This record gives sequence, C-alpha cells and structure tokens, in this order.
Amino acid sequence: MTDVLLLAGTRKGLFIGRRRGGGPWEFDGPHFNAQAVYAAAVDRRGPVPRILVGGDSSHWGPSVFSSDDLGRTWREPAAPAVKFPQDTGASLERVWQLHPAGPEAPDVVYAGTEPAALFRSTDRGESFELVRPLWEHPTRKSWEPGGGGEAVHTVITDPADAAAVTVAVSAAGVFRTRDGGTSWAPSNDGVSAVFLPDPHPEFGQCVHKIAQDAGDTGRLYLQNHWGVYRSDDAGGSWTDIGAGLPSDFGFAVAAHPHRPDTAYVFPINADSDRVPAGHRCRVFRTSDAGASWEPLTAGLPDVDHYGTVLRDALCTDDANPAGIYFGNRNGELYASADDGDSWELLISHLPDVLCVRAAVIGQ
Repeated sequence: MTDVLLLAGTRKGLFIGRRRGGGPWEFDGPHFNAQAVYAAAVDRRGPVPRILVGGDSSHWGPSVFSSDDLGRTWREPAAPAVKFPQDTGASLERVWQLHPAGPEAPDVVYAGTEPAALFRSTDRGESFELVRPLWEHPTRKSWEPGGGGEAVHTVITDPADAAAVTVAVSAAGVFRTRDGGTSWAPSNDGVSAVFLPDPHPEFGQCVHKIAQDAGDTGRLYLQNHWGVYRSDDAGGSWTDIGAGLPSDFGFAVAAHPHRPDTAYVFPINADSDRVPAGHRCRVFRTSDAGASWEPLTAGLPDVDHYGTVLRDALCTDDANPAGIYFGNRNGELYASADDGDSWELLISHLPDVLCVRAAVIGQ
C-alpha cells in the first residue's frame, strides 16, 4: 500500500491531503492563507521529499516557499528566490510553474514566471537564475499575453538528457532547447492559432498545457486554445488528435505515469463558454495516443456541472494503478485510484483550485 501526498493550490492558499496506505484521505490547510498558489511541486530526489510552492500575496508579492517535513514548517529565503535582474527592467508578477528536473540533473529546479521567463535553480529551489537566451529571444518583442497573462506556464525536461528542455509560453507557443538553454527555437509546426490572421505561424500559438508520454519521452501531448495535439519527435512537429472529443478546447492535459500512449484531458465548451463540455463533468482518456477517446464518468456528477478545470489542475501520481486527480473552479477536488476508471469527491467548497500535484512518498 502506498502513502500519497496531494497538493491543491487555490486562490486563497494551499491545501495538503495525505492518504496513508489504503486509508482515508486527511486534509489540512490553508497554508499561505489568502495567497494565490499557482505553482506547487514535490521533489523526491533528495533524502526527504521537498515541497515547493509559488505563493502570490496581494500585499507582499510573489515568493517561493519550501518544506522538508511535508508542510509542517515552511522556509522562505531571506532574499527573493526568483528575481529579475535590474537590467531587464522587469519585475516578477507570479510564479506559474515549479518543475524539478530529472535524475540527470539531481539538484536542478526550473521556475516558469510571468512576465514570460524561465529561471533555473541548481540548489533544489533555494535560489534561481534567469535563463537569459530565452528572455532575450529575438521573437520576444512580438509575443502577446494570453487571457491569463504572458507566462511560461509549462516546463518539460527529458529524464535522460539534462540539456533538453521544452517550455510552453502563453501566448507565444512551444520553445525548445537541446543545449541546456544556450539557444531556443520555436516548435509549433502543425499547431493552429485560429485567432490570428495566419492560423499557422512559427510562433504565437496559445498553448495551454503539455504532458510527456510514459513510454517515449519524445512523445508529447498538447492541449491548445482549440486543438489537442501529439508530437512524436519531442515537439518538432505536431498532429491533431482531437477527433472524438466533445470539444477540443480545454486547459489541462496529463499523461499516465506508466502506460505508454495514455493521456487525459478535460474538455471545455469553448473559449467563449468556459464550462465543462456539454455541462458534464467528464475526464477523457486515450489509450492509443489519441486515435480514440473514452469518457470517464463513474463517480462524477451526472447533472449539469460548471466546474472548469484549469491548466495545472489535472495530474497523476506514480502509483500502480495510477492515481488521477483534478480540481475545479467550484472548489471541488476529485480523485481516482484506478487509472481513471472510477472517481470520488475528496473535498469540496475550497476556493478556486489553480493547481494540483500528487506523489507517492512512501510504501
């Protein structure tokens, strides 16, 4: 039996869930009361799991906090962990993503921010340095903010190659480096931007989220602002796999931690009608890399439902069978302990759920 840690970042603090063995879920919080928590991560590469949280206080501003005792106590660096150098003329609005890198880079953590920038830490998130080649990319002057702002909101690392990093920028699209961040290239071939005069530009797509396949690190799944896509060459090109979904608009996508070709999305009606597709609370799963999709509804509400799932509010743990989790803007947090086949409501009446992260932390 596994011990699972579940983090739910909300508009007004962080809530922490714990399931010991096969027992019931227990929750505490809010931690960081009244702070919006858009980013959370569990880093299991050290001697003890480290929780990283991006908090956003309307009074004190944004910061990165860490805990090495599963949230009982928290540390905040004396100097800001993420700070734009003075010569950039920029100031940090929000940390959108905290991503521990793979085993090839054991102390590296990436932070994606608004304004759209990537920061890199080599001390497990204690301090970060701006990745200047992306900040100074020649296309930046033409980047436009998405509806939620201009942000690096997704970071994907290759677990076998520390120099390979992929990011998603709202609303500039996908960018890749294969040399550790020294150079970056737009990687949006095949992804549409239906809101632009040229619907297939080199960059400028409003990518909402990317997930990496369990069996092939070069296979990626992308939820776009209209369109669900798959890449089989680490983002070099993309193929539309949205057929069979009730809508190909949405924010979230997650990949199964063990099963190749298996991913999950939560379709939304439209960009102009941001509620669950057909007003039904449904996760859709593909088990064949997007050739087909099946709705997963057992245990979910079977009445009209309006809880939108945001880009970072759908995730998996790495248990076997896998736990699948999502939170919504109704303040509901749902979980499946059987790969998505059935669901239960864990907790309700939370503030808007902005991000969800889960990890197995013991046996």
